[in-house]
Amino acid sequence: MIPEEDRGEESTEKEEEEIEFINRRLRLVQGLETLGVGKKVRQAMLRVPRHSFVPEYARSAAYADTPLDIGCGQTISAPHMVAIMCELLELSEGLKVLEIGAGSGYNAAVMAELIGKSGHVYTVERIESLVCFAKDNLRKTGYKNITVLLEDGSIGYSKYAPYDRIVVTCAAPEIPEPLVEQLKPGGIMIIPVGDYFQELILVKKDKKGKIKKENRGGVVFVPLIGEYGFKPR
Repeated sequence: MIPEEDRGEESTEKEEEEIEFINRRLRLVQGLETLGVGKKVRQAMLRVPRHSFVPEYARSAAYADTPLDIGCGQTISAPHMVAIMCELLELSEGLKVLEIGAGSGYNAAVMAELIGKSGHVYTVERIESLVCFAKDNLRKTGYKNITVLLEDGSIGYSKYAPYDRIVVTCAAPEIPEPLVEQLKPGGIMIIPVGDYFQELILVKKDKKGKIKKENRGGVVFVPLIGEYGFKPR
């Protein structure tokens, strides 16, 4: 049994750690303003504790603007990339979003902040241990408008289609046709495309179903594995 005085010291240490994490998160988000990230996205990122979405060994680096290992050969994206992708998606209250590549659940949490309680994020992950990790992280942080699914994300998730927005957090050899089909007319998709050289592609589907693509620059993501993605190496 832990003595009362030791429990008090432990509680104080945790409180101090949380305050330090809040301060680091504030400094990180303030830095995103110089990249042109809007107030709405910055405020959403302030509300999401990134340190709660990384393994224990990576918590001290949670607010560095860099990707971090989350196990299974996967990473949590750098905060600036999360912010940029959220900006490009033009997320707003009440939207239905499909995410391919749940990872630790962090990106889904930021999007959930932007679409509010009336919106919903369906996030697909192929690695079972990461599905469990993401679900646990989202449960602990109180997100109820996110559904984590164990599926092949390269084929999307037709059950809840069409989606207002689709975001892919891993690089595909080309844009998977099922994702284009599951995007609602008037919808937006953001997806990295390429193998060694990747480009972030913004896809917009107009009200008549016509597709327009824009190259938004070079990026580096882990590969999308699956039927419409790369084969396991």
